[in-house]
Amino acid sequence: MKYLLFIALFSVALAGKADEGMFLPFQLKKNKKDMAARGLELSTKEIYNPKAPSVKDAIVSLGGFCTGEIISAKGLMLTNHHCGFDAIRENSTPENDYLTDGFWAQDYSEEKPIPGLTASIVIRIDDVTKLVNKQLSDQMSEDQRDAAIREISEELCGAAMDGTNYFAEIKPFYEGNEFYLFVYEVFTDIRLVGAPPSAIGKFGGDTDNWIWPRHTGDFSVFRIYADKNNAAAEYNENNIPYTPIKSLPISLKPKQSGDFTLVYGFPGSTDQHYTSGKLQFYMDMERPARIDMRQKTLDLMKPAMNGDAKIRIQYASKQARIANAWKKWIGQIGGLKELHALDKKREFEEEYMAKAAEKTEWKTNYFSVINDLNTLQKENEKFEFARAMFIEYFYVGPEFFSYVLDFSNIANNYEKLDAEGKLQEEIDRLNKKQKGFFKNYNKELDQKIFNRLTPLYISYVDNELLPDDLKYSWQREGDRIYEKSLLLNPDKLTAALDKFGKKTTKKIKNDPAFTFALKIYGAYFKNVSPNYNGFADKQEQLMKTYVKGMLEMFPDRKMWADANSTMRIAYGKVDGSSPRDGMEYIHYTTIDGIMQKYDPQNPDFQLTSRFLELYKKGDYGNYAQDGELWVCFTASNHTTGGNSGSPVIDADGNLMGINFDRSWESTMSDFMFDESRCRNIVVDIRYVLWVIDKYGEASHLIDEMTFVK
Repeated sequence: MKYLLFIALFSVALAGKADEGMFLPFQLKKNKKDMAARGLELSTKEIYNPKAPSVKDAIVSLGGFCTGEIISAKGLMLTNHHCGFDAIRENSTPENDYLTDGFWAQDYSEEKPIPGLTASIVIRIDDVTKLVNKQLSDQMSEDQRDAAIREISEELCGAAMDGTNYFAEIKPFYEGNEFYLFVYEVFTDIRLVGAPPSAIGKFGGDTDNWIWPRHTGDFSVFRIYADKNNAAAEYNENNIPYTPIKSLPISLKPKQSGDFTLVYGFPGSTDQHYTSGKLQFYMDMERPARIDMRQKTLDLMKPAMNGDAKIRIQYASKQARIANAWKKWIGQIGGLKELHALDKKREFEEEYMAKAAEKTEWKTNYFSVINDLNTLQKENEKFEFARAMFIEYFYVGPEFFSYVLDFSNIANNYEKLDAEGKLQEEIDRLNKKQKGFFKNYNKELDQKIFNRLTPLYISYVDNELLPDDLKYSWQREGDRIYEKSLLLNPDKLTAALDKFGKKTTKKIKNDPAFTFALKIYGAYFKNVSPNYNGFADKQEQLMKTYVKGMLEMFPDRKMWADANSTMRIAYGKVDGSSPRDGMEYIHYTTIDGIMQKYDPQNPDFQLTSRFLELYKKGDYGNYAQDGELWVCFTASNHTTGGNSGSPVIDADGNLMGINFDRSWESTMSDFMFDESRCRNIVVDIRYVLWVIDKYGEASHLIDEMTFVK
């Protein structure tokens, strides 16, 4: 009886254990027993093996901002609709509106090249910590240390790339305590194959973003192309579909709560090691202000987009990017407060210092580091806050800022460019730049955003860090910018570039948009940037010591390095959640839920007539489970930005779905993971297939895939 009771208690403990962590693939050996206990059938070598085909060879870093997965022997690749959004939008016009109508290439000739989009496949990952640390010493300044790391990195990366067409980079882990070399094959000929209409791929819009239950068919289809030797190559009409060494089989099996799940992808950024001082700054100052800035912009964008089809297409991806972080941050603050994150941070900090006091060496090295970090934060947070506000204002707010400063080179170096024979090249570049800018720009909307955000920016940033006269002159200067700027007048600017001369450089230097942007930019880099950089350097040194203390003093803890856009694995299970009292979420949604949300008057919940017809027929083919067509499901994998598009893989290595979001209650997992509330949201692969097959009538794509029933 005692033995049976122990087994039962162990099973309950295991089931409730947090599925926290984003592990480097070769670290799975440490977790293989835990993963096997949860149901994994694959060996660690089947998941990651640099010397033989493994699941890692089907996983793609898409453009450095999302993940994709290869699902056929002809280089077919799935990712999210929101990851492919720019590619879909760039190929859309009011006459051929792929955002609204969807797109399905019927053969290779109809697939759309996407200039600038890359697909990178990891060849191998090497631990180079010892090689890097040999070049470093405690006596080095931070600048000397950075220079030494750059020098050895160039040497090691050069050796890894020598004689290949690969790309290599070295990245720090555990706040600079370890270093790993990543070698990639980078494919640059990527083509759009298919995308559902936004009524499917973006169903729920901003209303449902970060929300469960979810009914979004968030997927798009691309293909990787290669040269005749199956090697990465620039776009060429003679290129052929890439033949991968591994593609993912697709599971049509029924899913159950508790099924093993593995997310394989390229998560972007987490900050699990922030001290209480830093976390409090984010919760009380930085996040609320950024939310406020973005709220003001969104309040202007949405009605403009709803009232004009051209503006809707122009601003669709911009609005989505702004809204995505805005809503995420609101959820983060709420989750951190509900979790009492600051109290938990302080409890760990007390434990850390108590542990450091146990040994003389630990006390010398680690006892004071937390207080040092929190003090440093308080003394410098006005600079970090000003930096965050500058980013929101200059790079997320009025669009003309970064665009007009692109004319600095020709304005300041006209004679040099002319003497070097590079003047026409620069003019051609600017012509291309301005055409791309105006294609997706509305001056009236931009002026409204400028007028709304500028006084807000002034109110948030310490006056001593701003341009001297900004508080009193901004409105007058703003009127001149939008009325008289040559750089914001496409017809006059095209004529000026066609007849460019030295006098034109004076016009640029005196242009009201150029001078205002330069004033904001100059004040930031004079008053804020040097102070922030000095603070960041000191913080980096202290954080390295802080995390080194964790690794040394708590060796039995389940430690993982913060996400940094490198290949990671998170494992968990299909699971619902109970994020707050009286609320229980089941683990899946169905197509019936789409119809319950359907609202022809709400842009976020509209459907096409074809979708309504197919629903009425109820033909779900081989894609139903117990008569229901699942749309999405949740799992307990630890994910973040960059995991968008990641494959969710079952215990046998088959594709179950495509990761695309977290629940609102989960967004705080970038800082702190909580097993009771943190869930990733996945579009069920069977719904993806139903949309491709039944809705898109693209069965030729289905024919490429391999299925497991």
